[in-house]
Amino acid sequence: MLRISNITFAMEGRPLFVGASATIPTGHKVGMVGRNGTGKTTLFRIIRGELVLEGGDISVPKGARIGGVAQEAPASDVSLLDTVLAADTERAELLAEAEATHDPARIADIQTRLTDINAWSAEARASTILKGLGFDDDQHALPCSDFSGGWRMRVALAAVLFSQPDLLLLDEPTNYLDLEGALWLESYLARYPHSVIIISHDRGLLNRAVGAILHLEDRKLTLYQGNYDRFAETRAARLAVAEAENKKVEAQRAHLQSFVDRFRYKASKAVQAQSRIKMIEKLKPINTPQEAALRAFSFPTPEELSPPIVALESASVGYDGKPVLSHMTLRIDQDDRIALLGKNGMGKSTLSKLLSGRLELLGGRVTRARKLRIGYFAQHQMDELHADETPLEHLRRERPGETPARLRARLSGFGLMAEQAETIVARLSGGQKARLTLMLATLEAPHLLILDEPTNHLDMESREALVNALTAYTGAVILVSHDMHLLSLVADRLWLVNKGRVTVFEQDLEAYRKMLLTPDSTAKPPKAQKPKPPSRDAVKALRSEVRKSEERVEKLNAMRDKLAKKLANPALYEDGKAGEMEVWQKKYAEVMNALDRAEAMWVSAENKLEKARV
Repeated sequence: MLRISNITFAMEGRPLFVGASATIPTGHKVGMVGRNGTGKTTLFRIIRGELVLEGGDISVPKGARIGGVAQEAPASDVSLLDTVLAADTERAELLAEAEATHDPARIADIQTRLTDINAWSAEARASTILKGLGFDDDQHALPCSDFSGGWRMRVALAAVLFSQPDLLLLDEPTNYLDLEGALWLESYLARYPHSVIIISHDRGLLNRAVGAILHLEDRKLTLYQGNYDRFAETRAARLAVAEAENKKVEAQRAHLQSFVDRFRYKASKAVQAQSRIKMIEKLKPINTPQEAALRAFSFPTPEELSPPIVALESASVGYDGKPVLSHMTLRIDQDDRIALLGKNGMGKSTLSKLLSGRLELLGGRVTRARKLRIGYFAQHQMDELHADETPLEHLRRERPGETPARLRARLSGFGLMAEQAETIVARLSGGQKARLTLMLATLEAPHLLILDEPTNHLDMESREALVNALTAYTGAVILVSHDMHLLSLVADRLWLVNKGRVTVFEQDLEAYRKMLLTPDSTAKPPKAQKPKPPSRDAVKALRSEVRKSEERVEKLNAMRDKLAKKLANPALYEDGKAGEMEVWQKKYAEVMNALDRAEAMWVSAENKLEKARV
């Protein structure tokens, strides 16, 4: 049992915990949530004994082992497999002692203990974990130094999972995983035999891998039973009750203040007025955790382009003349919302770079709409920000002619308020850097927005704001993310990048998740089963899909009418204008094809929503 009793702690003079308490029973799996900067990671450091409390106490059972992922990933010449095996220090020490001792009794004891801890299956268990986190069998013997920092962090995660501490502390473990690795981790943690606390803003992980939510807000800890969705519903109800109580308090305050204002200086009522002044001083708002204002991202609206905005014909792309992806015939329209699925290393980033113009074709053909603007967001771009400059200076470089007030308005549209606007990038949080990078990527009102893991470092409120912004955005979206919640609400098309090909995945994300978690890696997607009643989020997503489909049809109808009017002009058919006439006729045909598709999608969306309502 982990017992947190009335703790108090401040960092650089800023209180993070004041009289905070919580009790987590042994064996429980708990997700820890709270806005960025509230002290979640600091609490982990306190639990591990790295920081000293100013007051209160934290206790764990005597002899309990506490484990977590190191901040620095290993970069040694030791192989991946040996690095993971070394994390079980008892096994390593027993094997070393067995090699050195000549005492038959001691050797017998060692062998018994090695059997008790399943030491002989250790290599198989370590290999299974490495494979689950994305390492192929032939990579297990390679040294850690052969891999980048993100991949070495996976090795560090594999090591702590293999060591199976009694209390496992994981801080945003999916930030350096792809969707496949994140789904495997969900499944592994759900079966983990000991206590787990996970700091995460990954809604899917918090819904499927934990049974309770520890919420940090207003320097207090509150434990809610159930997954994240249940926590959100329970807390929303609490906030509604508290808001109602606050309104009652404010009404009472206004009534008392009215009496004071009328009779404060009237001698016959002075005593009563003073009495009411004291009552007003005692009336305090209900001390409720207040939801931070949802900072909505504000994406600029691009003008309409004739479809398709990007088309690939028998295209191949790769590096140093060697193709990574081949035989790609794909089409992207401005109203598309496409999620790229596939294991890490299969070519999702390569395809993203091709579509964004950062990689040239090795073969085939790519056609882009004239005047097409593309916005590109990837995690590595955050590293290209100027660490010694402020967000205001970054934006001024891109918009030198705009007034300071306009520049600040742009930044505030992405949640970077006055204080952050004047803070150098080096001192910004990961979430603030992500917001700045996203703002710069969308500054030119792109027709196509390519997002590679956009939610890393964003807290739950910011992720929901991103979902809302992408739903309202009128450009095309290509999305790579391990966040199933984001994908399910934004994407309406799925492309699978696998074994050098890009194909349409006809089923839904839940089918893809089940396919990945099937032990037989060659298993086909599961057959459709009787659907469960849709959740509130699912119905909300369907309504959004219907609305977007209707808007697409309206826009395409307007484009069709404009083109029909153009084609009805007799001047277009005069001698010498055959080429121009063919261009407009081709555009008209493209719009009619797109309209047919949009109307079919609209009907499909309406049918899905109707079934959900039954």
